[in-house]
Amino acid sequence: MTIPRGLGFGAAGIANLYTEVTDQQAHDAVSAAWRRGVRYYDTAPHYGLGLSERRLGAALREHPREEYTVSTKVGRRLEPRDGGGDDLANGFAVPATHRRVWDFSADGIRRTLDGSLERLGLDRVDVVYLHDPDDHAETAFREGYPALEELRSQGVVGAIGVGMNQAEMLTRFVRDTDVDVVLCAGRYTLLDQSARTALLPTAVERGVRVVLGGAFNSGLLADPRPGATFDYAEAPAALLEKSLRMQRIARRHGISLRAAALAFCAAHPAVASVLVGARSAVEVHDCADQFATPVPAAFWQELRDTGLLATEEP
Repeated sequence: MTIPRGLGFGAAGIANLYTEVTDQQAHDAVSAAWRRGVRYYDTAPHYGLGLSERRLGAALREHPREEYTVSTKVGRRLEPRDGGGDDLANGFAVPATHRRVWDFSADGIRRTLDGSLERLGLDRVDVVYLHDPDDHAETAFREGYPALEELRSQGVVGAIGVGMNQAEMLTRFVRDTDVDVVLCAGRYTLLDQSARTALLPTAVERGVRVVLGGAFNSGLLADPRPGATFDYAEAPAALLEKSLRMQRIARRHGISLRAAALAFCAAHPAVASVLVGARSAVEVHDCADQFATPVPAAFWQELRDTGLLATEEP
């Protein structure tokens, strides 16, 4: 199983992340991604309590199954609940029809994957990630990972991995297990290169592919302004100022900060794909345009000369 290189589609946005997205808008976003050549789509039960998987599956049904790669995640099992209300406390503008139960047990993983396949309308997925096992490391290593390894050996899934917002535990998975791929969100960006120290070089050494999410650190690198978010909270003043300085330099070189942020993520040799979380066709086209924009070497050099970038990459 190969992760298609280049831009990938992160399907949290079409699951009413923060605000409502209609079924048609979600369909149009996936269709736009397909037209722009995107062939890797990532989802999870967590996103909109299954809404992401249902909408993504419905949109992809129009295309030949062998032409795209789908990943989903396990670790949060959905259980039906009564009582009404919404799921905004977890970031999604959907009715609270289910509750999430942390479950990295072998049985829980199989049940969660069965639910995902039903919502996606598929008989298989290409990649399954353990999702955010930060506070469940012992169970994830002792039960969750072996369960995924068994599913892979049975041919139920093509590849297995772990998806997290931190680099340290992902590095441990790369070193100590036989994962095929890891999804690292927000830890290799223009503002945070913590994955560079150990995770990325270890992945190269072990032949493990890396998918990057959070290229814009939840918004700050897409549109640096007062009130912009960094890792889903209001950005500290120092990071806002750093982003604004980067934006001014980018403009002098005739590019957007968004283009630079995506190019930075894609340039590392460990990285197979960069996920973007678009919620409309317009956002998809913008991300695809930015991803295709050449970033001049002089831009990177100016970032280094001004102390805004400490890495040799790109």
